[in-house]
Amino acid sequence: MQKEIIVLIGGPGTGKSTLINELVARGYCCYPEISRQVTLEAQERGIDQLFLEEPLLFSEMLLEGRIKQYHDALEEPDNVVFIDRGIPDVVAYMDYIGDEYPAHFTKACEEIKYSKIFILPPWEEIYQSDTERYENFEQAVTIQKHLVETYKKYGYDLIEVPKDTVDNRILYILDKI
Repeated sequence: MQKEIIVLIGGPGTGKSTLINELVARGYCCYPEISRQVTLEAQERGIDQLFLEEPLLFSEMLLEGRIKQYHDALEEPDNVVFIDRGIPDVVAYMDYIGDEYPAHFTKACEEIKYSKIFILPPWEEIYQSDTERYENFEQAVTIQKHLVETYKKYGYDLIEVPKDTVDNRILYILDKI
């Protein structure tokens, strides 16, 4: 069987981390979203929202981390690896805030390709803000649009995961792979 590196994407608060946690509980190899880790490390250094205060530095750190996740996933013994957000997310978020970024951001999106992309739609009923998620629901919807545009720009067919129970969403994803 060929290695499948599968990414779950969607705006903030669409349930990606919940699904990743459930996939882990079911024994699948999964890589978590790294932006929370980067944000928490910055907060420990006194920077409340690194993405808002230094978006390029934040995005560089995410890009490095996501490239590393991809290469680590290639080395996993498991044939299927799930990742919470992919490299094109970095570009989508930079486009969302209207900032420019170096050419190596787009080069990474062009060179590193995932097997499948599952997109979770905005879902106001489950949306929650927290200390690392600064966006409101309307902003999350706008980010979703940027994610769709960016992933399609890099040639991905997006598989939309229906709004449903966690169990049914997992079954839907597993059925598609």
